[in-house]
Amino acid sequence: MTLWEGKFENRQDTWLRWCDRNGGVLATGDELAEQAENRAQLLAEGLRSMGIDPENL
Repeated sequence: MTLWEGKFENRQDTWLRWCDRNGGVLATGDELAEQAENRAQLLAEGLRSMGIDPENL
């Protein structure tokens, strides 16, 4: 675990966070979900730019 400064549940503070062996903070479930949503939006935009409607796949 490591100390991490940031915003969590709308509160800016210093928090304990899980980290890897190199000290890199591991993503929370909410952070992972947000990353997945962002990737999905980028993929959909890419498909639309090629003339493919991702809603009809």
